[in-house]
Amino acid sequence: MITRIESFRQLLDSALEANLTQVSMRQNEDMRKISAWVAIAAVPTMFAGIYGMNFKHMPELGWTFGYPLVLAVILVICLYLYWRFKRAGWL
Repeated sequence: MITRIESFRQLLDSALEANLTQVSMRQNEDMRKISAWVAIAAVPTMFAGIYGMNFKHMPELGWTFGYPLVLAVILVICLYLYWRFKRAGWL
């Protein structure tokens, strides 16, 4: 009788440990996705921070294609990061 109870206890311990492992794996996957999206969102935030300083002498401000070029660079960097994270399995 005692051995049977002990075996049930060990079985329950194993089941709880397996469940805890699965929960941890899901949390790791969620953290990877969140981190990837934060990294992608950091790029336009950085550019907005620089442009928000309102410098008078920024070379691209006097150029006709300066603003569209900056938007294109932001888009290219964000798409590249998305592609890399998707390829790595983070998204």
